[in-house]
Amino acid sequence: MEASCLELALEGERLCKAGDFKGGTAFFEAAVQVGTEDLKTLSAIYSQLGNAYFYLKEYGKALEYHRHDLTLARTIGDRLGEGKASGNLGNTLKVLGRFDEAVVCCQRHLDIAQEQGDKVGEARALYNIGNVFHAKGKQKLWGCTQEPGDLLPDVRDTLQKATDFYEMNLCLVKELGDRAAQGRAYGNLGNTHYLLGNFVEAIKFHRQRLSIAKEFGDKAAERRAYSNLGNALIFLGQFSTATEYYRKTLQLSRQLRDQVMEAQACYSLGNTYTLLQQYERAVEYHLKHLYIAQELNDRVGEGRACWSLGNAYVSLGNHKQALHFARKHLDISKEIGDRNGELTARMNVEQLMEALGVNENDLSPSSSEFEMQGARPKITKRNSMDSVELWKYSSDKVKEIQVWTFVFQKLGRDPSDEDCFFDLLSKFQSSRMDDQRCHLDDPQNGDNREGTFILTTLFLCFSLDPANTTSPQTEELFDLIASSQSRRLDDQRVSVGNLPGLRITHNNLGHLVGEGDHQEPSDDFFNMLIKCQSSRIDDQRCSPPEAGPHAPTVPDEDFFSLIQRVQAKRMDEQRVQLKEEKRFKL
Repeated sequence: MEASCLELALEGERLCKAGDFKGGTAFFEAAVQVGTEDLKTLSAIYSQLGNAYFYLKEYGKALEYHRHDLTLARTIGDRLGEGKASGNLGNTLKVLGRFDEAVVCCQRHLDIAQEQGDKVGEARALYNIGNVFHAKGKQKLWGCTQEPGDLLPDVRDTLQKATDFYEMNLCLVKELGDRAAQGRAYGNLGNTHYLLGNFVEAIKFHRQRLSIAKEFGDKAAERRAYSNLGNALIFLGQFSTATEYYRKTLQLSRQLRDQVMEAQACYSLGNTYTLLQQYERAVEYHLKHLYIAQELNDRVGEGRACWSLGNAYVSLGNHKQALHFARKHLDISKEIGDRNGELTARMNVEQLMEALGVNENDLSPSSSEFEMQGARPKITKRNSMDSVELWKYSSDKVKEIQVWTFVFQKLGRDPSDEDCFFDLLSKFQSSRMDDQRCHLDDPQNGDNREGTFILTTLFLCFSLDPANTTSPQTEELFDLIASSQSRRLDDQRVSVGNLPGLRITHNNLGHLVGEGDHQEPSDDFFNMLIKCQSSRIDDQRCSPPEAGPHAPTVPDEDFFSLIQRVQAKRMDEQRVQLKEEKRFKL
């Protein structure tokens, strides 16, 4: 049995290293079923199972096994193991958007690493904390309406914290002589300065990242560095240089046989050539993006390509082709249920039909016409910019707006339409709350619905009538909550007897610290954790809804819509001074 457990675990490890995480988890789970009395082996299985489920995006199971690993490490007094397990928990919580809890866990890893003199662990913890603040800052940017670099103080502070931790990480990995880690730190510093609007600094760090990537022959990192350099140069108005970097991005993507990145590079090149007013080249690359998006069944990306092609053909004066792609944009928007996109596309179609002097009855079915050109209709996300309205402007105005259009596409946002927002909020947020409450609790620990019910009731009562805080029943209610929450924390800690796969024998019994004697984190740690947990319900109700359909072939999809909202405001301001006779360039 012992040999079988170890053999199963080793096979699981081999499969995971080969990239087969599904097969790896099957063998690791089988090893847990067999069980072992070797505590170190079991800890390694927990850790690798958690990591494998993380890569499979099964974050509930990842949390479960990393919690088991943390419990076992604390039980046997393995401080370094406890630190690593805390770091793994922090990384998983970060992906789930539970940033405050993630910081607590990663800080725990940092404290233990410093306590144990583990410089490598300390560097990893600093890097992980930087990642948490970076992700938190990006999420906050998702709800902002400021232009690049013009950030709310809270967002700027969060991103600055990320920068501080990355710099501490960089200092330490330089001391350790870890060039690969230095490359990662330079890349993340470049990304953070980019979000802060420090584009010159971002370019400096991305060039250092590029140098180290070339030193290691890391083509994927080299491709990312070229792409990031192009993005930053766009903000500085250096469009010609940006195209050089995007073309290198495209070349490396093809070498790596990465169609997603190839499509993103084509998308960026198409937009950059539009900024340079080289519209034939823009059409060439947008069509390449469109074809790859079709192959990958990226319906959102195809919709974005149709919108971009429509704009390019308008600039070329080919209103017939522009109408063709505008109609496809309309079909796609209807298919995806994109209200803003549909309204924009409908307006574009109407204005183009007016310019061409045709009506709906004069047009052939858009789908058959589209198929003849070798492209088929799919779907798009929100493309709420009034693209056709660009034709009203002088060439200088058109170029300025196109510059900001492309720049803002690099940061994306969600639409400002309030009805759409609340529809999405009610649809997605309710399921998120249920999912987060249910997935992460071990069913063996009992039903925790009582605590959830009490907290929800309290929130509703106090949010509807703040005067309830002075009622005689308040203290009794808080006592009940405290009792319920304490039971939940006890349940989540998990006792040694509940660890799956652990066979307690006389050989390992002496290595297990007594149930009441194992080393607990400090009171400050638990106080911080409880504070984070108490804010989760409010955070879940207030945070924006999940993004719409994913567009893998479009860069920075998570930020596209909100930037368009900023752009729409700028365009409205510019329209005020325009004359109607400049509506079309025929």
